[in-house]
Amino acid sequence: MDVTDATFQAQVLDRSSQVPVVVDLWAEWCGPCRSLTPIIEKVVAETGGQVELAKVDIDANPGIAQSFKVQSIPAVYGIRDGQVVGSFVGAQGEDAVRSFVLGLMVDEQPGPVDLLVEAGDEASLRQAIDLEPKNPVVVCALAALLIERDDDGDSDEALALIVQIPESAETRRLAALARVEAVDDIDATLGELLELVSRDEEARGRFIDLLEVLGPDDERTATWRRRLTSALY
Repeated sequence: MDVTDATFQAQVLDRSSQVPVVVDLWAEWCGPCRSLTPIIEKVVAETGGQVELAKVDIDANPGIAQSFKVQSIPAVYGIRDGQVVGSFVGAQGEDAVRSFVLGLMVDEQPGPVDLLVEAGDEASLRQAIDLEPKNPVVVCALAALLIERDDDGDSDEALALIVQIPESAETRRLAALARVEAVDDIDATLGELLELVSRDEEARGRFIDLLEVLGPDDERTATWRRRLTSALY
């Protein structure tokens, strides 16, 4: 179904309390959107009504785009009980889209992988990875554990895990955490890097990683992004 700013509350947020809803944000000028949307339509149709699809033209419905803080499209979100429970950005293959959509379908009883993730220890998470190596929840949980422990080789293993699943805000954040060293004063570090970004690719990459660590909900992120744009252009 096509959803507008006016119908989003009823057709997506309210409806998601009864069935998971996939929100596909697209625009006419977006080439990757034209290749991704048919794949999403096919995969959602395969669920036989257990998942629904809401398509949003962001040019015609800027309110929805703003609520998701969309920076690029195609952007796809999974909504359940009125909350975002998964997302990815950019065109994906059919297998990745199917894994994402199936991950939105909740069984009444937790499965073995759910129980292993709930346990949360390394042995349980590695067992869960063996069972479902492309499960975004499992991959992110193990990657987060490795990044926090930070023993020799942990960050490299976390990055290798993350690249196997569709990109999302969480995978970008975890990848940034794996790449950058902890800093005492992130604003001071960003200020120092800003002086270098126009001529130093490594500094530019570290700057962007630190913005991912801050995350989109931190009010400083938008400010530093604007400063980065000014420094580059």
